[in-house]
Amino acid sequence: MAIFKGAGVAMVTPMKENEDINFEKIEELVEFHINNGTDAIIVCGTTGEPSTQDVDEHMEAIGCAVNAAKKRIPIIAGCGSNNTRTSEYTSTTSQKLGADALLMVTPYYNKCTQKGLYEHFVRLAKGVDLPIILYNVPSRTGVNMLPETAVKLGRDCENIVAIKEASGNISQIGQLAAMLQDEPVLDIYSGNDDQIAPILALGGIGVISVLSNVAPQQTHDMVQAFFDGDIAKCTRMQLEAMDLIGALFCEVNPIPVKTAMNLMGMEVGPLRSPLCSMDPKNEERLRKALTDYGIQLVK
Repeated sequence: MAIFKGAGVAMVTPMKENEDINFEKIEELVEFHINNGTDAIIVCGTTGEPSTQDVDEHMEAIGCAVNAAKKRIPIIAGCGSNNTRTSEYTSTTSQKLGADALLMVTPYYNKCTQKGLYEHFVRLAKGVDLPIILYNVPSRTGVNMLPETAVKLGRDCENIVAIKEASGNISQIGQLAAMLQDEPVLDIYSGNDDQIAPILALGGIGVISVLSNVAPQQTHDMVQAFFDGDIAKCTRMQLEAMDLIGALFCEVNPIPVKTAMNLMGMEVGPLRSPLCSMDPKNEERLRKALTDYGIQLVK
């Protein structure tokens, strides 16, 4: 059974002006997403700035979201690291905190082999009972998980049940989907907002989305239209969102999306260093894309 179908949000981690995590705002964002069509919440994934958090506050953020959700929506804990032992700790702790599933990125910087990827994820899967979503994003990690490796992990580990594919390589994703036709051991989620409709067409069951931070109902509706058989509506909604998606990624994520949320009056605070404020020209592009999409700004 799928962890979720539809649009899961890769939720930002709100900060106070001193860059401390704003836990009250996490609770507000959980309510916002429950009330606006989001199908799952991913906490401390890439968009949540986990690489600048220490382990204790990382776990506190996940626990805060779990407690706020009260099982009304799946909470998926980002537990990836370039250190297998760190991932073991965050994974087992997230299970104790009550997370519903885990998102595990390929180890970054180490640039391990496919054998190393396999051994890393098998070791992590054995340490928990929760379902695991693999996360392939080579542009940020320096390593690409090949379809053969992903399928082997799904075959050999009962609780590795899905993959978030953010390689951007639609041919590779198509190859993975073809392999899964005969051996359906993994669900596929789009990890790129500009490829939601194409990946659904290849058999994907949803998206883990940055766009959902600012347009949760629209992103949910785009996926739901596909499930309802209205492929034309899904395609139209994908195309209508392309300018905004481009603006949300015109600087490294999550700089634009946090900027957008603050422009909308959502008060998610600053980015944690070494991320920085947005270039004024790019911010103007973002403002225009938001307003053209129909999103009201208050700043």
